[in-house]
Amino acid sequence: MKIQKVAIIIMIVIVMIGVLSASVESIRFELESGHTKCIAEDIKSNSMTVGHYSIVNPNEGQPLPESHKITLKLTSAFGNSYHSSENVQSGQFAFQAVEGGDYMACFFAIEHQPPLKIPIEFDWKSGVAAKDWSNVAKKNSVDMMELELKKLADTITSIHEEMFYLREREREMQELNIVTNSRMAWLSFVSLFVCLSVAGLQLWHLKSFFEKKKLI
Repeated sequence: MKIQKVAIIIMIVIVMIGVLSASVESIRFELESGHTKCIAEDIKSNSMTVGHYSIVNPNEGQPLPESHKITLKLTSAFGNSYHSSENVQSGQFAFQAVEGGDYMACFFAIEHQPPLKIPIEFDWKSGVAAKDWSNVAKKNSVDMMELELKKLADTITSIHEEMFYLREREREMQELNIVTNSRMAWLSFVSLFVCLSVAGLQLWHLKSFFEKKKLI
């Protein structure tokens, strides 16, 4: 039984590591000139975040065209700016998230005639993946096995913090649902009261009308 439990724990850790590593792969997309494209990332508070973005050269071996420039603005869920750059061909950012929630990275390219499609490569990492493990290895002079153990320990800590973070978000959503249901119940009651009142007034008006006409 103990061996089975250990095997299950190892499988869960491997799956979670796979999920975390899959979420930090760089992405490549095309940005049309005159348009904006935004990418969101859910980041916990106090998490380290690093990112690198660059325009992919459509003509290898030649310099990038002057028309291939982008603007990036990175904001938190509360609208606070964490990074901003204008008319660049590449850049990077690094910060520690003070606020938890969805962070939005919005890319924009100046309009051109005819329209251009600018290929962009974007690498965004947060949490354990944002740490520079090569420097950790150099500074502490540890071997590869110890380094992997450090990575695993930090990953497990990150998973543990992520569980508490998701639990807190779930609690907030439950509270929001309770408040929403309560307001909907009051709105339904008020709507029903208004409908009944209007129906009563209509009946009273019709009764008065028929009485005046001596139809009843």
